[in-house]
Amino acid sequence: MSDKTRFDQLADAAERYGGYSLDNYAVIRSVAENLATGFCRFLGAEGKACVHLVPPQGAWSPQPHRSGAFSVSGSGFLPLGPISFGLAVRVSRTGDWTRLVLTCTKKGHHVEVAIAEGPVFDIGLPLETADLDTVFQRLHDHLIRWFEDQADLYENGDYGGRSIGFDLIHAEEDVS
Repeated sequence: MSDKTRFDQLADAAERYGGYSLDNYAVIRSVAENLATGFCRFLGAEGKACVHLVPPQGAWSPQPHRSGAFSVSGSGFLPLGPISFGLAVRVSRTGDWTRLVLTCTKKGHHVEVAIAEGPVFDIGLPLETADLDTVFQRLHDHLIRWFEDQADLYENGDYGGRSIGFDLIHAEEDVS
């Protein structure tokens, strides 16, 4: 028979959950930060800021949102589960940006990354050994495909759908 009260048992279970939820957040935040900085280098924007972490939903601007970029931001008890974030990506030479929403789920020794309205792929852990260039190429291909598909639909007279697609905004000043 245990000497612990029922409350102690409950508190132990909640502490275990809390430890894993912090680990989950730390892993996914590290993935997000590495994707943001690495994707900008991959794009070769030559000294200009070209990717920022932004909230996955609601209002956003092309600037770093730090912890506010994650779907768990502002929640009191950090939930244990998939976490979403947005990547604001500069898509033009004139200051146009789009938000690419990603949802990450830690599964053992890898993180499953799902692009909203796009493919799902894995990133191996530890992150230092992962092939992020393959991930960057998939993000790039997804963005190119979206713009090309939309232009093709217009060219063929079929662009009046109700699909939300990407969020596009124009930033008047250089946010680098």
